[in-house]
Amino acid sequence: MENKIEKLEDGKIKVNVTADAKEVDRAVSQTYKDLAKKYAFPGFRKGKAPRPVIDNAVGRESVLSSSTEDLVNELYPRIIEDERLSPVGSPDFGDPGMVEPGKPFAFEFTVSLKPEVELSSYEPVSVEVPFENATETEVDDQVKALADHYKTYENASSDTALGEGLAADIKIRATKEDGQEIAALTSESMLYSLGTGLYSEELDSKLSGIKKGEERSFTLHVADDETAMLMADLAGQDVSFAVECTVVKHETAPEVTDEWVKETLGFDTVEDLRKEISGSIEQQKAQIIPQIKENACAAELVKRVEAEAPAAMAEQMESDLLQDFFTQLQRSGMTFDAYLQSRGIDNDEFKEDVKQQAQDEVKRVLALDAWARHKGIGATDEDVTLEFERAGVDEPKKLERQWREQGRLYLIRDEIVRSKAMADVLETAVVTEVDLTGKDAEE
Repeated sequence: MENKIEKLEDGKIKVNVTADAKEVDRAVSQTYKDLAKKYAFPGFRKGKAPRPVIDNAVGRESVLSSSTEDLVNELYPRIIEDERLSPVGSPDFGDPGMVEPGKPFAFEFTVSLKPEVELSSYEPVSVEVPFENATETEVDDQVKALADHYKTYENASSDTALGEGLAADIKIRATKEDGQEIAALTSESMLYSLGTGLYSEELDSKLSGIKKGEERSFTLHVADDETAMLMADLAGQDVSFAVECTVVKHETAPEVTDEWVKETLGFDTVEDLRKEISGSIEQQKAQIIPQIKENACAAELVKRVEAEAPAAMAEQMESDLLQDFFTQLQRSGMTFDAYLQSRGIDNDEFKEDVKQQAQDEVKRVLALDAWARHKGIGATDEDVTLEFERAGVDEPKKLERQWREQGRLYLIRDEIVRSKAMADVLETAVVTEVDLTGKDAEE
């Protein structure tokens, strides 16, 4: 087999392929064998019908057409592997013509290749990550959260209005437009605090300032993007409330003393409690900081990609992300509608989110490829073989051979290169440890 590669515009190539007569004859012979085994021809056992009988039954042109298709499908992945190409999308073979026994066969195809972009800089990236050790602020926050769990409530005076640091014992009834009672929001006695995130901000606003003995009735339209835990399932609906305040209470968190932690939590001293919390925080950080660092480094690299994500790559990445997402969703047992409600987004926002993720991921791929080219990072055949051995499959050599025959080894090879490139980025990165507890949630 001979092939010649010609570069076209828009990142495409045209490959002219010539298969010699032996390749053609082998493909034609295999087609006749397959047909002889597949069909029962009168007067002949399966697999024993001669070519003239097969030609008479199915047509010689049909045989040669099948031989052509089989040969083209066999040679394409071989070319991809031999030339170390990384195609994007499917090839276009046009009209390849038809093979003739005993003669060479020429055909051509065009295919898009993964583009090679350059980064605006190949200097080490600078990133910020959380301190590996637990900060005093982080421990303080955990101690406060623990103390809040043991809050006590004392009745306030009758003229006290519900506000910050207070809770109201309320009788509440919530109903949908059809009058159906909403169990999660209905109670003869419920302790209600503002700003917990369990209820919508609109409901907090309606109950803010309520006093002992006061009754309030109102109807709320739950926002389409509502994320409050007890109201997300009601997104887009009108809900009617009838509320009566029984009493307003002061919230009092216990003072965290040696005596309290010993009686309540079983620690000898507050310092012992703080050490335990600090150790737990540092264990969690040890698990998540490497990923935070990698994500931050990748994000910095993406900023250095000045080109747009190629449409073909973005579309393929979007398809892959959606397939992975719905596979995981099915395994979790969650419905798509439930997922949207839990995220507080609609279907259009979900699609836009996936589209943006796909573009970012493509830029990450291109950035790591550029870094690898600049640093001379590659993948050897031994690297590829080792990757199959690490996969834990029963017959790694057999699987590797199948992937090679299918022209898919470039997928493994590219991922190995990107993994090496990311390792190099991480190793050379300038890392600054910062206290992230002061950052706002969005940042």
